[in-house]
Amino acid sequence: MTIPKIIAKELNISKTQVASVLNLFEDEATVPFIARYRKEKTGGLDEEVLRAIQERHTYLILLEERKETVLKSIEEQGKLTEELKSKIIAAEKLQTVEDLYLPYKPKRKTRGTIAKAKGLEPLALFILQNPNSDINLKTKCSEFIDAEKEVADADEALKGARDIIAEMISETAEVRNVVRKNVLNSGKISSQKVKKAEETKKKKDVYEIYHEFEIDVNKIKPHQVLAMVRGEKEKFLSVSFGVDKPTILSEIFQTYFEYDESVFKTILEETVNESYTRLIFPAIEREVRNILIEKSELHAIEIFAKNLRQLLLQPPISGNIILGIDPGFVSGSKIAVIDKTGKYLAGETIYPHPPQKKYEQAKSTLLEFINKYNVNIIAIGNGTASRETELMVAELIKENNLDCHYLIVSEAGASVYSASPLAKEEFPDLEASQRGNISIARRVLDPLAELVKIDPKAIGVGLYQHDVNQKQLSKKLDEVVESCVNFVGVDLNTASASLLTYVSGLNKRLAKRIVEARNKRGKFSERNQLLEVPGLGEKTYEQAAGFLKIPDGNNPLENTFIHPESYQATTKLLNLFNIEIDNISEKGSSLKLVVDNKGILKVAKQIGIGELTLKDILENLSKPGRDPRDEAPKPILRADVLSINDLQKGMVLKGTVRNVVDFGAFVDIGVKHDGLLHISKITKRFIKHPMEILKVGDIIDVTIINIEKEKSRISLSMLKSKSKYHIL
Repeated sequence: MTIPKIIAKELNISKTQVASVLNLFEDEATVPFIARYRKEKTGGLDEEVLRAIQERHTYLILLEERKETVLKSIEEQGKLTEELKSKIIAAEKLQTVEDLYLPYKPKRKTRGTIAKAKGLEPLALFILQNPNSDINLKTKCSEFIDAEKEVADADEALKGARDIIAEMISETAEVRNVVRKNVLNSGKISSQKVKKAEETKKKKDVYEIYHEFEIDVNKIKPHQVLAMVRGEKEKFLSVSFGVDKPTILSEIFQTYFEYDESVFKTILEETVNESYTRLIFPAIEREVRNILIEKSELHAIEIFAKNLRQLLLQPPISGNIILGIDPGFVSGSKIAVIDKTGKYLAGETIYPHPPQKKYEQAKSTLLEFINKYNVNIIAIGNGTASRETELMVAELIKENNLDCHYLIVSEAGASVYSASPLAKEEFPDLEASQRGNISIARRVLDPLAELVKIDPKAIGVGLYQHDVNQKQLSKKLDEVVESCVNFVGVDLNTASASLLTYVSGLNKRLAKRIVEARNKRGKFSERNQLLEVPGLGEKTYEQAAGFLKIPDGNNPLENTFIHPESYQATTKLLNLFNIEIDNISEKGSSLKLVVDNKGILKVAKQIGIGELTLKDILENLSKPGRDPRDEAPKPILRADVLSINDLQKGMVLKGTVRNVVDFGAFVDIGVKHDGLLHISKITKRFIKHPMEILKVGDIIDVTIINIEKEKSRISLSMLKSKSKYHIL
């Protein structure tokens, strides 16, 4: 089958769709552009399917290239048979190709190659090909005694022949596949405590569950694999695989030999055992370990990506003056005020906590800032001294009856940003800690616009992100950021270069040039003015224009996702129903009903576009300038504070989901430490993963089911209870 046909079958879509997508990629179209503006060509495929096509196509191209290399190598050796050629051509995985190539792959010196150099291959073939021989084996072996070749006696000749046979068995693709399947489907993986490990109490707690641990290979969960691998790297655990060896040896014998009985059966059984123990199992064990690790890493990356997407798409709390606080002890707490556009207004350092303990002075400074700048919201970083600062802020609000609320904000990555060249460029006169504090405040105003300035890996919403393949992680997270930026759209006249970089078709160089052009010429009033930016050509404009919005542009369509290539069709549509373009904000929402009444296919044909494109136009006309994030629940704003001592079993509180992992979710309920909502306490029905129910940023009601104050552990449940406590 052709590559498009293979992909189409795997993804259950048409070959035409796949071919169209591949042609668009060939034409340098981006995933966000294809997903939004080429629905007619793809049949409306979403970004997830488009990326799956892209990744699978890359893999299959590599597979074909590897097949060509392998076939050429074997042919040059004069060993390529039609049967082998057919097997290689039919292979659907790189692993299968490598298994078939193994016997012909150039090798370093092995026991088998040494035995062949001694001229013992004919003896090995005699043993294999003559199961009914009546020749005395010792006599046959004696024929190969050769002092010059260092074959001293018959026993040494037999030993060399067995080395050759053992290698032949181990290099057989069918044999390796039998062992691989057996380990994957029936094997067990176990971990044990390394007795000589120098354990800290913390490490002991972390790996205690894996000190005497065993589970079926096909049942182990990704987070368990990654935990065991980390424990092994840190020399706290040893990990091994177990199998039913007699069963595997029997299967190898049946797979490799065409006969059940042989006069040399005892020798062959011993050789099979040696081949398995010395050559096959160690190789397959490494391979299975790699398979498990690779799958687990991909899973962890996928979880990180999904959490990151939800974090980036948190709704902005716009139109507010925000005071950010980066809490600290010795070096004090940094405070900064930003206006409704994110502009830095003023900052200071306060010292409310030990060792300085200038508590009242700190409160006085805060109150002065709040009153002077009419602060509506206080954003408190969730790092060191966070909850102590929260207590102070709650006290300040209550004592002064302030019309002000606060929320706890993740400061993950703020220090990375504060020391970056970008931060230095934005705030050259401020110290690094103050730059990080401004970032904390801006994360409330517009999470996406601020978080794109930070390496996605530094935003802590994953599990084991430092243990996975960093190249794959970076690629996946960059795709998520790109997807989110283009899903939300960008204000062309206010977006930073960091934000513009992720817009479809743009890069760092072009993003910087757009900002430079904007600073030089003033605001853009039309999208087509982008073509005046040096280096930004027609192709880039096509890819980027629809995602760049101009809220106060010359044309109301500039503030929608309607692409300039569809302006003419949109004008025809509006004229068809006698609607002025300046009135789309009032009449756009009713237009869909009118079109549906007339017949969407009929209208699409009348104005010369496809049905899917018309549906998108109608959607955008009904809500011009809409921010898709506005549909998500807003973050919880608080005016009072709880401590772990205030909590009681049975209390019901509102919480914010901060992180979703395989075994549950971590929920901020307004105390110093997030509570753990175990997967078994999310719903009464069976779910494979918490993400089936929850996502980062969700506002949920949870019941406290257990409190371990000494360990600062809080266990939560979403299952309904008849509690008498309820705290908003």
